Amino acid sequence: MNLMDLLQNSNNGALLQQMAQQLGVDQNTAQRGLQQLAPAVSRGFSRNMQQGGGLDNLLKALQGGNHQQYIDNPSQLGQQNTINDGNNILGHIFGNKDVSRNVASHASQQSGIGADLLKKMLPMIAAAAMGGLAKQHSGFSQQQGGMPMNNQQQGGALGGGLGGVLGSFLDADKDGSAMDDLLNMAKKFL
Repeated sequence: MNLMDLLQNSNNGALLQQMAQQLGVDQNTAQRGLQQLAPAVSRGFSRNMQQGGGLDNLLKALQGGNHQQYIDNPSQLGQQNTINDGNNILGHIFGNKDVSRNVASHASQQSGIGADLLKKMLPMIAAAAMGGLAKQHSGFSQQQGGMPMNNQQQGGALGGGLGGVLGSFLDADKDGSAMDDLLNMAKKFL
């Protein structure tokens, strides 16, 4: 399952419904916004994981936070703590607010949804994405019997182990490779 599938189908669509409610829009508008923004967030996570120490930093964040709560309890999406957490996540994966603004602007041009609304969606999506990653990480750790993972199990450059699980989760266009998603993001925003 990739990020987009998880966000659309989480808790029988409760995450998407909650996002629409928090933003004061209909569910179709929220879904169109999600479809435009989730791939960029996914590529941001992938790019961040490809940088030196990125996978280790992500694993530490997944182990140290309570991010799965955003998937398990979507009613938290509109809370200020969640928005703050989402903005911090965006800062890590995009590097600065200008990239977030560019992502929202590009998504607005593609979807016809106002950029201001999409800017409000971005931290919710980032927090939910981190929740999805936490859920994936938890599932992988349980499969490994709760044993600490070495670098090979973590997957190095997303080739196997947890890295492979996270890489497939973050594969924005479902083609089996997160790397092409990174290159497409670079073309759009750099």
